[in-house]
Amino acid sequence: MLTVDVALAFFAASLLLGIAPGPDNIFVLTQSAIYGAASGIVTTLGLVTGLCVHTGAVALGVAAIFQSSALAFTILKTVGAVYLLWLACLSFKAGASLAVTRGDSASFPGYGALYRRGIVMNVTNPKVSLFFLAFLPQFCDPARGSMAMQVLSLGLLFMLASIVVFFSVALLGGRLAVWFNKSPGGQVLIHRAAGLVFVGLAVALLFTGR
Repeated sequence: MLTVDVALAFFAASLLLGIAPGPDNIFVLTQSAIYGAASGIVTTLGLVTGLCVHTGAVALGVAAIFQSSALAFTILKTVGAVYLLWLACLSFKAGASLAVTRGDSASFPGYGALYRRGIVMNVTNPKVSLFFLAFLPQFCDPARGSMAMQVLSLGLLFMLASIVVFFSVALLGGRLAVWFNKSPGGQVLIHRAAGLVFVGLAVALLFTGR
């Protein structure tokens, strides 16, 4: 079991890591800036669901495969990059569509799709598994019992910290959505900006190393 001081120290570190600019909080910001705060919150829940996969992978030792196998790492990051490029295409097409239809809501993918986007975005980033593999064990101690249970407990704390940070980001993005959605031109701008962000994230993921 985790001690209170270890849990508090880990939670504080997780909050700081969540605040630091990264692919996940940028992703939440873009989705909430386009579709509103509720969409950012749903996207966050998808990302946190993805964290469940990474936490389980570390607890079971599966994440070590991506550390030792260049092929597995490359395949997973390529899948993630292709998915991000697909989202970029959707954003660019939505921007053009809105320019013609003058701001209708036909481009909204639905909350289920946004939730799935969050899951895929997180699960297909092998750096998250490697980060967990390097970060979580530092707060574990065999003298406190099962290492797997400690990793799972730390994973839950990291998810809680992520929810606190990303919900705040979603609320900020929601305020941006109100401003951008006042005109068709603003809607086109935010869609194209989101498309560029997705392209940048895809390129960064493709060129990332283990």
